[in-house]
Parts: sequence; structure tokens; C-alpha cells
Amino acid sequence: MLFITNRFPKQSIRTKVGRKFDFDLGNNAASNSVYFCEQLAEASYKELGSQQFLERLKQSKYQQLLIYIHGFSNLPDDVLAAANEFQKLCDKEKKNEVLVVPLIWPCDNDLGIVKDYWDDQKAADQSAFSFARVLEKFLAWRNDEKLNPENEPCLKRLNVLAHSMGNRVYRQTLLAWRKYDLPQGVPMIFRNSFLVAADVVNETLHEDEPGELICHASRNVVVYHASDDLALRASKASNLKNKIASRRLGHTGPENIDKTPKNVFSVDCDDVNNKYDMPKGHSYFRSGIKEGKPGEVFKHIFSCLESGRVFPEDEYRRSSIIKDD
Repeated sequence: MLFITNRFPKQSIRTKVGRKFDFDLGNNAASNSVYFCEQLAEASYKELGSQQFLERLKQSKYQQLLIYIHGFSNLPDDVLAAANEFQKLCDKEKKNEVLVVPLIWPCDNDLGIVKDYWDDQKAADQSAFSFARVLEKFLAWRNDEKLNPENEPCLKRLNVLAHSMGNRVYRQTLLAWRKYDLPQGVPMIFRNSFLVAADVVNETLHEDEPGELICHASRNVVVYHASDDLALRASKASNLKNKIASRRLGHTGPENIDKTPKNVFSVDCDDVNNKYDMPKGHSYFRSGIKEGKPGEVFKHIFSCLESGRVFPEDEYRRSSIIKDD
């Protein structure tokens, strides 16, 4: 599996194409450098470099790319296991349609959810600068006439799936990208942005709020939420402890969908989240009740990927409820 990370390696911080790459799990600082890598086997990784990495994506048989941004308190092996599960579900649904590409940012491996939560929140914000560089590298590569000549352009559709605190990483990345590289605004480069169990305030997608850039960068923005998500309850408790009172987007969906851009859609997953992920009800977007069998949330995500439409049966519909399979 191909992946991108801004976690520090045990080796030199200088990129060297083809070298062995080992994560320094004791260092949860966000590196300014980004590393374009491949998982060869469990706990075995190789650095490819950006040009070889992007060319591999371009030449792959898959029609679409899905950038997966994981949540807090996830170490690299956890992230890659989740991404591989999602990849297998995609391949079962339709061969050579969606290639999953994880972005691995530096979560903490200390004990205690509150300590992890606040360390990870800082790492999420700091990672924005690194991943904004990834987007800038991609645009430069895509627009390079030698690497992507007019008769051989890269036609892969790009999508994002951000889970939990990965939504904070995604939001802050676009803010950093606009501030330092694109003062006139971000381009619409993503077909779909799936915000699952989002650990950000529920007003963030409103017009003139920081998350509005996600809407500018995407054709569709689909918010999956569940009011009984226990992991987000812990997040809320952590925020209250630090005198920050706000409901989470992954609990309620947008605070007022009429205040969001018209390409934002809300999907209530209350009926299935705890059945798919007992007892937390937080990672409900992959397998359903049985591991390896797609759940209804996954099926909805894949339908959006295939069609490019969230509710194709009703173009004016902006919300729905996912029922048990």
C-alpha cells in the first residue's frame, strides 16, 4: 500500500529514494518534511520519493484515488490496517475502481485518552503545513508539461475520507494552503469529501467559518454523524475540561445546514454505528456487523464515489438516514 507521512523516521530526515523507512514511534512531533512511501509487508516500508510515488498513482489501474486521513490515537500499523480493510471492501465492490492512499500524521502513543487527545490536537494543527506542501507538490506535478504532457494527462479522480480528528487535519491543511500558496482561494480538486465522525465543531462548514474551504475544494461534502458516538463524547469531555464548549460535527451533523454551501450533505448513522463498532460506535464506515462484509455506510460512500452524486434520486435532497442492513 502506498502512503504519505509526516512522522519522523528512525533514519535521516533527508529523503533518499529506495531506502528502508522505519517510523520513530517515540517522536510524535510533526515533521516539516513529508515522505512518500510504500508498505511492503507488515512493519516493512520503503521510501519512494514524490515523483515516483505520483507516477505510480497515475499508472495504476484504478480509476479514482481516495485519500484517507485517520483520527487521533492511531499509530501507523493501526492506520494501515484500517486502510487495507477499506481497500479490500472497495476491491470486492468493484475491481480497479478506488485506490486508498493513507496520510499518516503523528498521533501520540502515551497512555490516557485526555493526554493523547490534546497532544494529538496539537499534532493535527502542526501537520497542516506539511500536507499543504503535498497538495502544492501535486498541483506542480500535474501542471508539469514534461511529467504530464497534454497527450498523457493524469485523469484520476481525487476524493478525501477524513475520520474523527483527521477532519481537523484536513481543515487546517486547506487553511494553510490558502494562506501561504493560494491567497485567491483553493481550487476544486476533490470530487467527494467524506467527513466521518468528524471531531470538529459543528458550525465549521458554515459560510465564513474555517471549514468552508472544504466545500470550496470539493464537488460534494458528505457528513456522516451519530449522536451516540462514545469516542466523540470523550472528545467533548476533553474540550469541556479545557473550557471549550461546542458540539461536534460527528455528533449532530452541521449545526444549521441552511448556513452551509449547497454542496454539503448530512447522513445520520445512529441506527448502525454501534452495531458496526461496539462499544464506541466511532469507526462505522468500513465493515458492517461481520468483518469483511461492507456496512451500509460503506455502501453509501462507494455509491457516491461511483456516481459523483450523493442522492441521485433527488437532486434537491440534502439529508438522509442510513438504516440497518
